[in-house]
Amino acid sequence: MIQALASFFTKIVRRWLPDAFLFAAFITFIVFIGGILSEGKSPVEMVGFWGDGFWSLLAFAMQMVLILVTGYVLAMSKPVRRGLAAIAGLAKNPGQAVVLVTVVALAACWINWGFGLIVGALMAKELATRIRGIHYPLLVASAYTGFLVWHAGLSASIPLKVASPGDDALSLLTGGQAIPVSDTIFSWQVLLVTLVLLVTLPILNRMMIPKDEEVLEVDPEKLKEPEEVAVKPRAEMSPAEKIENSPVVPVLLGVMGAAYLFNYFANGGSLGLNSVNFLFLFAGILLHWTPANYLRALNEAIKTTGGIVLQFPMYAGIMGMMVGSGLAASISLWFVDISTPTTFPLLTFLSAGIVNFFVPSGGGQWAVQAPIVLPAAEALGVPLSKATMAVAWGDAWTNMIQPFWALPLLAIAGLGIRDIMGYCVVALLWTGVVVGTAMLVL
Repeated sequence: MIQALASFFTKIVRRWLPDAFLFAAFITFIVFIGGILSEGKSPVEMVGFWGDGFWSLLAFAMQMVLILVTGYVLAMSKPVRRGLAAIAGLAKNPGQAVVLVTVVALAACWINWGFGLIVGALMAKELATRIRGIHYPLLVASAYTGFLVWHAGLSASIPLKVASPGDDALSLLTGGQAIPVSDTIFSWQVLLVTLVLLVTLPILNRMMIPKDEEVLEVDPEKLKEPEEVAVKPRAEMSPAEKIENSPVVPVLLGVMGAAYLFNYFANGGSLGLNSVNFLFLFAGILLHWTPANYLRALNEAIKTTGGIVLQFPMYAGIMGMMVGSGLAASISLWFVDISTPTTFPLLTFLSAGIVNFFVPSGGGQWAVQAPIVLPAAEALGVPLSKATMAVAWGDAWTNMIQPFWALPLLAIAGLGIRDIMGYCVVALLWTGVVVGTAMLVL
C-alpha cells in the first residue's frame, strides 16, 4: 500500500510539478492575488510589499550559500570521505541503504539542520556509488526526510529564541520570561515524538522502494568527485606554488579557528548558522591540508549554489507580501478563532504548516505567528511551551512539500525537486498523523 501510494504521488509530481523556480513564481502570484482579494490591498501596495521584502534575506541567503559550499568542501576532504564511506559500508542492499541514510540524516539534522542537509545528501551519493539496484530519487528523498526533526533539535530557531529572550517585541510577548529548552525540545513530549519519527520514518521510507522495473539508478561515474590534480615535484615548483601546496597556512588558520570556537563555546556560545559555517570553513581548510586542494574543492562546490542565489530573494518577496498585507496574520487568526484549549495546539500546528509554505523561514514565521499564538495560548490556558512547539513542528512539517529547504540537498545530489517530492508527500502525511496526534493527546 505504501509503495503504491508513493508511486501514485511520484507520478503526479513528475507530471505536474514545475521546476523549483517556477514553483516560487507561482506562489508569488497566488500570494499577490490573495492579498488583494482577502486583505483589500491594492495591486500597487502588494507590489510594494513584494519589492520591499525582496532583498530582506540577503544575509540569510549568503549564510545558506556558505553552509552549502563549506559543508560540501568539508565533505570532499579525504578524512570526511573516509568516514562517510565507513558508515555507508554498513548497508549491503538497497533496503538497508534507505534505512541507513534516513537514520543518519535524522540524527544529523537533530544536531544541526544545515549539517544534516549536507551530510544526508553526501551519504546518499556515497551509497548510490556502492550499491547496485538502488532507487536514487528515493534515497535522496529519504535523506531529506531527516529534516523533519530539525525544529525539535539543537539548532531549533524558535525554541532557542524563546529560551533566550531579549528586549525585542517578540520577547515582550512572554513578559521577558524565558521558556527553557527543558520545556520545549527536551520535554518528554517532544522527545517522544522525535523518537517515534526516528523509528518509523526509516521503516516508512523502506516500504516505498519501488518495483524493480521502476527503479531509477544513477550512473556512479556521475557522482564521483573530480580526480585529484597531480602535484608536480616540489623541486620544480615556483615559490608561489610551494606556498599553495604547503600545509603551513591551513594549519595556522585552523589553529586560529579552533581557538576562537573553543573560546566561543566556553563562554556560552551556541550552535547557529554563523558558528556552523565558521566550523565548516576552518575544518575544511585544515582537512584539505593545502590551499591548492581547498580551492579546487571550493570551485566545484560553488557550482551547486545557483538555485539558492536565484530563489531566496523570490521567497523573501513572498514573505514581504504575506507579512505586509496581513495575509499571514489572517491565516493564523482564523485558526485561533475556531480553537478550544484542547484543539488549540493541533490547529496552531496546522496553521503553522500553511504559513510555512509561504514564509519558509523559522525565524520569519515566528515573527508572524508569535504575536497571535502566544496571547491566544495564554487566554486559553495552554502552556506557552506547547504553543511554541506547535508552531515549530508545523514549520518543520510542510518543509517536505516546500522546495525552499531542499535546494542545498538537491544541488549536491544532482536531482530536481520533482524527483523526490512524491516520496516526501508520503512522509508529510505520516508525520502529520504522528505530530497531530501528539498535539491532541500529549
